[in-house]
Amino acid sequence: MLTLLFCLMAVVAGLQECGVFAVLAQRLLAGERRMRFVTLALVLLPFFVSMLVTNDVALITFVPFAVLVLGLIGRMERLIYIVVLQTIAANLGSMATPVGNPQNLYIYANYELSAGQFFSAMAPLTIISLVGLVIASLCVKPEGIRVTFAEKAEIRSPGHLLLMTLLFVLCLLSVFRVLPYLALLPVVLAGMLIFDRGLFRKVDYGLLATFFCFFLFAGNVGACGPVREVLTQIMEQNTALASGVSSQIISNVPAAVLLSGFTTDWHGLLLGTNIGGLGTPIASLASLISMKAYLKSPGARLGRYLLVFTVANVVALAILVGSVMLMGLISA
Repeated sequence: MLTLLFCLMAVVAGLQECGVFAVLAQRLLAGERRMRFVTLALVLLPFFVSMLVTNDVALITFVPFAVLVLGLIGRMERLIYIVVLQTIAANLGSMATPVGNPQNLYIYANYELSAGQFFSAMAPLTIISLVGLVIASLCVKPEGIRVTFAEKAEIRSPGHLLLMTLLFVLCLLSVFRVLPYLALLPVVLAGMLIFDRGLFRKVDYGLLATFFCFFLFAGNVGACGPVREVLTQIMEQNTALASGVSSQIISNVPAAVLLSGFTTDWHGLLLGTNIGGLGTPIASLASLISMKAYLKSPGARLGRYLLVFTVANVVALAILVGSVMLMGLISA
């Protein structure tokens, strides 16, 4: 799993360097637009992109872009609302695929899930999330604006983009167990060494180290009989609730790694850690990334941001928890 995560991090960093996301965003937004369309585009870009390149990368890319766009059109007063929606969008869009966020990749690999199992579990919540985000994005004043960019974004190296795209396809094949990860790793390493050694500096080794430490920690906890018995009983009562609450305290990625050793209920763990990414700012580390990016903008107001963030996350959390409960009643 750590090998797959390393490869995905490196390849996604390579795609980001090519400027493909900036080109996509500019082509979508440039010209005469309605404010509702601009808001919707800024929110749905991280929602869909996070499905392929993880929620943190989507926010690193599109939150600064939102700051730029709103500054150009003189609508900075809407920045908090849009950044908060972008954060929720990235956290919810990323739950749609095994590669969308680290906990999904871990659960998918650890429980040896099939693609059908994963997508059938996450598709309903993804659709509900998309509908909710569209409605929230359209709740702005319907005014006309013109979006212009001082510099036109372009693909920096078509050859490099082609290489990274091919490597990304190989990563996906490895995630879905078509290509062995032991065959993937040397190919990715060779591509990095030959064509872009700078990618080694862009890999989040801190996250990889966090996974490794939690693997060790979970193993030690599992070896302690009384602790293991207590955690197993808690997880047996309600895996989704336990993992969701744990995510609010220690973040959803560590929660997935820690609690996976005490339950065979992958479905509850998957739902709990993904929905649990909503709530507190530390529930998903990607939320801290967007907050940090917002605080760099002119006139940033931390208190107001946290208020809007909390209200929006509580509403989104309530909607998804209610949806899970309703679907559970229907299936029963």
